Amino acid sequence: MAFGRSEPAARPTPAPTALKILVAGGFGVGKTTFTGAVSEIKPLRSEEALTEAGRPYDDLGGVEAKATTTVAMDFGRITLSTSMVLYLFGTPGQDRFWFLWDELAQGALGAVVLVDTRRLEESFAAIDYVERRGIPFAVAVNLFDGAPTHPVPTVRAALDLDPDVPLLLCDARRRESAREVLVALVEHSLRTAAARQHLPAAP
Repeated sequence: MAFGRSEPAARPTPAPTALKILVAGGFGVGKTTFTGAVSEIKPLRSEEALTEAGRPYDDLGGVEAKATTTVAMDFGRITLSTSMVLYLFGTPGQDRFWFLWDELAQGALGAVVLVDTRRLEESFAAIDYVERRGIPFAVAVNLFDGAPTHPVPTVRAALDLDPDVPLLLCDARRRESAREVLVALVEHSLRTAAARQHLPAAP
């Protein structure tokens, strides 16, 4: 009795690797805009209106038109390839919400630190935070309309960045621009992780 040959079972498509990314920076540097522009899902936002009560704590110098602020986090998702999905967690920028940063940073592969050339000092605390925690990061200079432009080496020197830290110019409103920053960050983070695995054990 003849039996027909059965077709081989199709191999299941492996699930993509999910990676957690922080989107950090000071108050008003464009973190919510960045996450919203690049996310393929409707981003989760926790913005609240700025109030008179918060004026003693929120420095609006250079961002006088800003009317809202993130009080918990932003959340978005972007698929970089069939094998990689990024989950973006945007941090609040004001000092009084920094107690949330430790929770958001847990398990992060890397961080994007957004900076505004009109207020570079707003970025120092975020850069110091990711450096102290050993989180690989890339710096994205958000090109605000009317903001002064400076050569990349000048910005790198002003921020005192190590030579291997990626520094890119970006428009946080544009999806492709934000995506380029994330690709550079992931490549840098994976290289950093691979290098750490090959470091000799401490004596």
